[in-house]
Amino acid sequence: MTKSARVTEKGTIQSHRSGGLASPPTWIKSQLAKLVEKAPDGSDWLHEIKFDGYRMHTRLDAGRAQILTRRGNDWTKKYPAIARSIAGLPAQNAYLDGELCGVLPDGRTSFNLIQNATDSAEGSVFFLFDLLFLDGENLTALRLVGRKARLASLLKGAPNSLRYNDHQTGHGSEFRWGRLRAWR
Repeated sequence: MTKSARVTEKGTIQSHRSGGLASPPTWIKSQLAKLVEKAPDGSDWLHEIKFDGYRMHTRLDAGRAQILTRRGNDWTKKYPAIARSIAGLPAQNAYLDGELCGVLPDGRTSFNLIQNATDSAEGSVFFLFDLLFLDGENLTALRLVGRKARLASLLKGAPNSLRYNDHQTGHGSEFRWGRLRAWR
């Protein structure tokens, strides 16, 4: 089984302005993938590894990071080291989307590991796959591949607890390692 979703154009996200850069949105509803029998193919599809973890958003505003569940609950206190890593990124503000995972010594993700521990346990990693807002700029009107390029640049030199979730364009039927998330 694979997970697939179409990326659609979103409306403008309202932000609050207080003299400087516009703050990132307070919370953005997650776009969820749809379960399908077969990976979609074609050059207009982007495919990513789907890790076993918690879908999370991170909101960075004036150096303060917040970790939010896909329903908007604040989990920052559960993962303070991840929050500090986000706060250390070279940005004034940002809104990022990803998967918070427990990673086993062999590199596989384990839902049990992240479910039963906070980041005081070794192996907590936030795999980031989308950047929706950066330094006062709403990026949601950009194509996903453009947002991912900006995300990769933002994460250069970041701690190992923050990792870029790379992708492959097209060739969905050949992309078989583990589970799959596909976006259009």
